[in-house]
Amino acid sequence: MSKETALWYFESVNLYNVLCPHKTKTMGDTHTFTEFKKDEFIYFPDEKSTHIYMIASGRVKIGHYLDDGKEVVTAILSTGEIFGELALAGEDQRKDFAQAMDSVSICPLSIDDLKDLMKEDKELSFKMLKLVGLRLMKLERKLELLVFKDARTRIIEFLKDSASWKGKKVGFETMIPTKLTHKDIAALTGTSRQTVTTILNELKDQNLINFDRRKILIRDIDQLK
Repeated sequence: MSKETALWYFESVNLYNVLCPHKTKTMGDTHTFTEFKKDEFIYFPDEKSTHIYMIASGRVKIGHYLDDGKEVVTAILSTGEIFGELALAGEDQRKDFAQAMDSVSICPLSIDDLKDLMKEDKELSFKMLKLVGLRLMKLERKLELLVFKDARTRIIEFLKDSASWKGKKVGFETMIPTKLTHKDIAALTGTSRQTVTTILNELKDQNLINFDRRKILIRDIDQLK
């Protein structure tokens, strides 16, 4: 994955600190957090796209439904990350849903307010457009994996992508901080929890990775095949 793709995570987190209404002088005194309980929806498909959202705490699942009602998860986001930004790309109605995975605190920002901020700050405008572009790249990447790759390849490519987006180099090894469960990884890769567990354990037995509840360690990403 390219360095530009790695900016998906870091730009999102950095923009949270710029855009969160609580951190701006003009909106901080009057703005309130919006709280959601586990499994509550922040928005549904076909709702009007009027806001972008910043996660102050908790985790949010982004996905959509197929014609047969099957759920497809496209992202699991956590504290500091931004979602709903496709409204800037001309999305009038939501094509996906956003659902709280646990107790979540959200900072909403209206698209009109965001556009006003972008008019005043060309650097912010550039970063927001770049973030939208990277989001679209991630969606295309996920579609490619789901359509053309088998389960093992999907999971390995997921690990490589996660290393690119959030990984930290430690010598030859790459450490990915994550709270994702095997069930979460299964949802993101279009596989089953049992398949994820089996493949991760196989990779661990081959000394290609190690993992616990807080992190995944890739021994040598070039050897992960």
